[in-house]
Order: sequence, then structure tokens, then C-alpha cells
Amino acid sequence: MPFKAILFDMFDTLMLIEHEHAFYNPSLRRTHEFLVQNGIDVSFNAFKDAYVKARDALYAEADARMEEPHFSLRVANALKILGYDQNASNGILSGATLAFCEGFMDYVRIDENAEEALKKLHVRYKLGIVSNFAIPECVSKLLQRHGLDVFFDVVIVSAAVNKRKPSPEIFQKALEKLGVSASDAVFVGDTVDADIQGAKSAGMKTIFLERRPQKDVVQACPDQTIKSLSELSTVLEKV
Repeated sequence: MPFKAILFDMFDTLMLIEHEHAFYNPSLRRTHEFLVQNGIDVSFNAFKDAYVKARDALYAEADARMEEPHFSLRVANALKILGYDQNASNGILSGATLAFCEGFMDYVRIDENAEEALKKLHVRYKLGIVSNFAIPECVSKLLQRHGLDVFFDVVIVSAAVNKRKPSPEIFQKALEKLGVSASDAVFVGDTVDADIQGAKSAGMKTIFLERRPQKDVVQACPDQTIKSLSELSTVLEKV
């Protein structure tokens, strides 16, 4: 059937995170270095311990509601644990968040078939991204860095709306901004629970990008399965 919109997952779909997600420690060190330069006098290990406690406490509450607190709130709460009273909206927290983003981006590369696939689809469909990520600003920077921002009519990042996949709400927000119904859209993603089951719960057709073996693929029943974005244009005709 003809569709009006194609929506994509971001990470490990359009862009790949390299080195088995080894970005975390180097990126967190950048955050710590920024904080030290701005008067936060703690060791990296002390900061990391407080950060992990703050992050885990946030998600202990957020998971049940499929929410996504912004990364800066982790830093703010970590600093409170360390005895610093920082407001989550102030410049130090914004800078610390950006420092993590800059470190993270060093570990991200565009999929070799993404740009060509998007060029083909852009002339026929409205395109969007629905991504789970705690730093929305980082998603925008990556799209701009790799020249992909020009292809998308909407980009919805979980921390910007405090909802994350597989919540149907985050998909619905993207559809509303595109002005299309769920039945007129297809979602492309690489995870069974967040992408395939989430998009289906919102009423969309789905295409599973099989990057690695995942359990429950058969039960999730994606409408089509591909192993490369180069297959996307052909497969869309079969959905």
C-alpha cells in the first residue's frame, strides 16, 4: 500500500555507535573535566560514583512510566550528592552535557547506506526520526555534522518530550508533527521491543533492520525484515 511517511530510529539504524559502546568513560571524563574547570573540586572517581547513583535513581522511577529525564538532570543530581547545589538549567550543567556529547560523537559514524537511502526516499515521502537519547541537542549536532538534517521533516528525541520508546506517545508526537495518521506511516528500526513493538502499538507498519540476532523477533512480527538500508526502497513496496 502507498505510504506518506517513513520514520526511523537513530542509533544503530541510521548511525552506528562504534567499539561496543566504549564511549561512556571517555565522554564522562570530558564532563568531569568541564566541571573541574568551572569550580567543581572532586575527583573523577568520586564524580563517576555520584553520577551512576544519580542516573540509576532517576531511571528507577522513570522506567515504569517509559520516561526519559534529560542528561543534565543526572549531572545536577550527582552534584547534589557531592554537596554542590546546582540548578539543572544553569550554564554549568549545559556545558557539562555538551562536553559529554562531544565525547560521544567521536564514537558515532553514519551507516554507509544511510545517505543514499534517504536521498531516494526524501523525494517521495515525509521523513522523520524517533530516537531514545538523553541529550536531544546531541542528536541535532550529529545530523548536522553528517549532513542528514536536510532530509527530515521532524526529529523527536525522548529527552525532549520525556517519553521514550516503546511508549506509543513518542511515536504519536512525531506523526502529529508530520500531519499523517499511523496507518500512513512505516517505522524502521533495529530493536524488537523499542522499535518494532513500540511502533506497532502506535498503529504503524514496521521494518526490522537486523543488525544482530535478537530474541522475540518472530513474535514481534515485523512487516518486513532487512539486513541493510540499501534494501529499504525495494522492501517498502512489499509492506
